Amino acid sequence: MEKRALRSPFLIVNPKAYIYGQESLDLALVCERLTQEFDIDIVFTAQHADLRMIAEKTKYIILTAQHMDGIVPGRGMGHILPEGIVDAGAQAVVLNHAEHSLTVTALGKAMARAKELNLITIVCADTPAECAAIAQLDPDVMICEPTSLIGTGKTSDDDYIFATTKAVRDVNPNVKILQAAGVTTGDDVYRVIKQGADASGGTSGILNAPSREGRIREMLEAIRKVNAER
Repeated sequence: MEKRALRSPFLIVNPKAYIYGQESLDLALVCERLTQEFDIDIVFTAQHADLRMIAEKTKYIILTAQHMDGIVPGRGMGHILPEGIVDAGAQAVVLNHAEHSLTVTALGKAMARAKELNLITIVCADTPAECAAIAQLDPDVMICEPTSLIGTGKTSDDDYIFATTKAVRDVNPNVKILQAAGVTTGDDVYRVIKQGADASGGTSGILNAPSREGRIREMLEAIRKVNAER
């Protein structure tokens, strides 16, 4: 598989385990339509069981697994095989999310396997020190977000965004930085990208919106506004 290009700024739509099956496919199809309309990349994460179904119906979103393990074909009962998610259509993988954190050893193995298979690596970190440490592993994207703010509707403050962005770029300027903790509205997306992030997005801010499509559209409009001002 050839590695997908990922253009900045971009949006992540990350439903976690709140939706699945047809509901997940419906939201993926919304993203498929909007990524073409706005010409802005959308990273869409899905449950492993839904990857193949979504891959068969989409082409333009960057379909992303929510986790995988650093194993090879063979023993590994109950673990997520990297070749399995690639065969199902995943083009990227999220690793070390606060809700599925990994040891340094496990993260390193998973990232190595992802690179072997040309998967985009999207790796989560909390503190500036953790961001700097993980940046040394050369992920494609880092999600910098304080665990305490996930799902709260409160966004990271300016000091956190500045400190984590600087921590990553001082170590590895090639890493794309995604700031998304507590991001709920288009204004939130606009703010974090204007402050230096390459991307934003969210979960509850989209899933709990009166119109999920309307909220994603609002966030993409914010990115379009940033692009117009550059």
